[in-house]
Amino acid sequence: MEMNRRNLLKLGAVSAAATVASVALTGCSKDAEAAAPEAAAAAPAAELIGKHSVVVIGGGIGGLTVANNLKKMRKDTDILVIEKNDTFMSCPVSNTYIGKLKGMSLGSFIFDYAQPIEKHGYNWLTAEVQGIDREAKVIHTTKGAVGYDILVLSPGIAYNYEAQFPTWSKEKIAHVQRTAPAALIPGHEHVILERNLNNMDDGDVIITIPSGKFRCPPAPAERASMVAAFMKKEDIQGKVIMMAEGGGFAKKGAFLESWKEIYGDKIVFMPNTKVVDVDPVTKKVTYEKKDGETGTMGYQVLNLIPKNKANPVVAMADLEVSADTFGKVAMAGCTFQTKSDANVFAVGDVVGHAIPPSGQTANWAGKQCAKEIAARLDGGKYSLPVEKTPVNAGNVCYSMVGDNPEEAIMVTHDFSWTGSVIKGKGNVPKDAASGKYRSKGTAKALRDWYRGLMADLFA
Repeated sequence: MEMNRRNLLKLGAVSAAATVASVALTGCSKDAEAAAPEAAAAAPAAELIGKHSVVVIGGGIGGLTVANNLKKMRKDTDILVIEKNDTFMSCPVSNTYIGKLKGMSLGSFIFDYAQPIEKHGYNWLTAEVQGIDREAKVIHTTKGAVGYDILVLSPGIAYNYEAQFPTWSKEKIAHVQRTAPAALIPGHEHVILERNLNNMDDGDVIITIPSGKFRCPPAPAERASMVAAFMKKEDIQGKVIMMAEGGGFAKKGAFLESWKEIYGDKIVFMPNTKVVDVDPVTKKVTYEKKDGETGTMGYQVLNLIPKNKANPVVAMADLEVSADTFGKVAMAGCTFQTKSDANVFAVGDVVGHAIPPSGQTANWAGKQCAKEIAARLDGGKYSLPVEKTPVNAGNVCYSMVGDNPEEAIMVTHDFSWTGSVIKGKGNVPKDAASGKYRSKGTAKALRDWYRGLMADLFA
């Protein structure tokens, strides 16, 4: 293998507007999360640094969509977005950056918040949320306390290493996060994963698929495709091993067909295989299969995707959530208002509706949520129109599976809301000309869709 393959990462400088920020807390301990609601309730009354008609927590796809569209409908509405990060990074389509597809660099996924702030004219606070007092309608942040009339939660996910690996210390969790990042939360994790791949020798890459609800169900399989494409391009000998706690994964048939025809035996799927321990020093995972068989496997690169859970901001709000390990927010029927509080809304990964978590869904839900809030502020009520259900292709999710030529697969979901929750029914179509799931046309549609979504948020 050519030694000049190992080039140092060269990341272009990303300028960030000083007026931007992000809120979704990451890396919080389980104890800190559990204590958050009590701490907020026990805290003395704080002097407000501001009070706003609508406060949106989270500057991701869902949160930005709510703020952008509410301002379009009611330009005089006083809106504040609270966000921890000073730049936006897209998770959708970011696996193509891992795969080194043409024109896809880290800069393809990073945007500055100054554009939508200037265009729509809402307020922005770069800060982390530390507590939420729903009774007083006050949000406690690292920059001070903020009052609200209506609150929108779009905080995204957090990782639940504690539930999956209860014997691990906080130090070990931090070590594994640094050396085997999940890269489902945008930011430095993608950079670490890329560096690990760039620096690897011949050997295997292990990617895990967690159980339960997690952000973007096709993401691990798309990542396996892109890692295999990278290894093939760089002539790295080894396999991509996918360990799944369950027996399947999203778009399984489409992925398996594509892997066999594009990569042969380079991608290996191990169903009903639970990772029970990781040694990041010796680079070995210990696993247990459903039939009781146990074993260890070495790796060059590990992409450990642990169980997901709702961001700790949800716990701070002390809302009713599902009993599973994720903690989905209970919704008030087929709306984006929470069941616990008529003045609190939710969009994105945390909602309790039976719709898939994806960038397209967050964008769709954000627009519906904005209509609900606008109607409330105008003294009326907005309901999803029953006569227009189902919404065909309410969600379209693309996954790149090949490079040279670029080929992708897709799944569509039709949304309906005739019951107590909004539902999505999926379909994975085949290309009419070839009879296969993947096509060059779908790959082009993926790039077009991404450009359109980012234009909707930032143009």
